[in-house]
Amino acid sequence: MCEYCGCQSLTAIDELTREHEEVVRLISHLRPAHQEGGTDRMAEVSREIARVLGPHTQVEEHGLFPALAGDFPDQIAALEAEHRRIEAVLAEAADGATPPDPTWPDRLMAAMALLRDHILKEQDGVFPAALAGLSTDQWEAVEATRAQAGSTLSRPAA
Repeated sequence: MCEYCGCQSLTAIDELTREHEEVVRLISHLRPAHQEGGTDRMAEVSREIARVLGPHTQVEEHGLFPALAGDFPDQIAALEAEHRRIEAVLAEAADGATPPDPTWPDRLMAAMALLRDHILKEQDGVFPAALAGLSTDQWEAVEATRAQAGSTLSRPAA
């Protein structure tokens, strides 16, 4: 992922980026499962993705996005709409079962393609904009949201 603007030097952005990297890693497990018709495995991986995205999305939507919405209302609204589209497909496997809908595997793959593009928008647009524009108080609000949301990833050793 991106490292050109220095935004990863901030703990909040570093954690969001690490979650993006984990999601991309998990998405890579979906392709072979999809090709082999392994819908049970796809459902399992989709639950892992949803587990990472739960707190991640909370930090973005309740910490980072509100701080940027005044300057970028249309872009933030579009990103939140993408969150809903992706979550809807992932939620179909949330109960621990493989969705019975035969269109679900293809819809999941389409949602994951959207998610990869979404991640790039955040990495290349949202995170650098946040680095340039957020105040100390706004970063503290993002950190407070993270503290409340938690994370499924462990923090790297200092």
